[in-house]
Amino acid sequence: MTDGVPRIFDSHAQALRRARAARLAGERFLLAEAQDGIAARLQPINRTFAKALDLEGHAAALVPGAEWHRGAFGADGRLESETGFDLAVSVLSLHGVNDLPGALAQIRRALKPDGLFLAAMFGGATLSELREAFAAGEIATLGGISPRVAPMADVRELGALLQRAGFALPLADVERTTVRYRDFHTLVRDLRLHGETNALLGRQPLKRATLAAALAHYAKNHATPDGRLLATFEIVYLMGWAPHESQQKPLKPGSAKTRLADALGTTEHSAGDKAKP
Repeated sequence: MTDGVPRIFDSHAQALRRARAARLAGERFLLAEAQDGIAARLQPINRTFAKALDLEGHAAALVPGAEWHRGAFGADGRLESETGFDLAVSVLSLHGVNDLPGALAQIRRALKPDGLFLAAMFGGATLSELREAFAAGEIATLGGISPRVAPMADVRELGALLQRAGFALPLADVERTTVRYRDFHTLVRDLRLHGETNALLGRQPLKRATLAAALAHYAKNHATPDGRLLATFEIVYLMGWAPHESQQKPLKPGSAKTRLADALGTTEHSAGDKAKP
């Protein structure tokens, strides 16, 4: 692990949760949704990918003709994989790394020039209702809060991280799904199926009184009239290219040959003479 990088997750606990998820039977609808989202973003790209990197699994079926290699981030944050890939894909794993800027930079270095990176990861609005409920329950029973739901970046922050990591033509967009759960245990079951239960460092055992207070807050503030609990899942999709001289470059300021007003078919006004509705 690079000095100065905060440790957020317990890597051993994460490995145990993912191993348990692999043993469980059930519908992993969020994983399927993320895979479909990645496939939809790959579809219009007219290119053959010969050698592809599957980060942490779940991506190899997305490009059947590619030679897929499995890669993973070790406990020290290093990407354990080869290099020289045409494509690198991560499906619902990058939100669980301690050093996301470092992880993105390592992925870019694993790509060939003009290689493509695509990822789906949980964004900042994910489980916002549960995060709020746990905070309210702990404040009511313990007078403070402890780590319960992992911190997650929003789409603008993630787009900026792509640029910081050196990707060309970076894109970031988001899709949200709100699920209505019959009860809290059904929500926990889905989190276990996806390997997404609490693996934060510093996590504490959940006291019964705290859980009861949290569930009371959840039911009061984030439930449907028939008592179902609402849970938001936000998936952020990232796309970026390893730099190459053939890629489009942004125009220098003042180099445009056509006025924006002409392109839009409108009348140009000075800053002090704006048209009023």
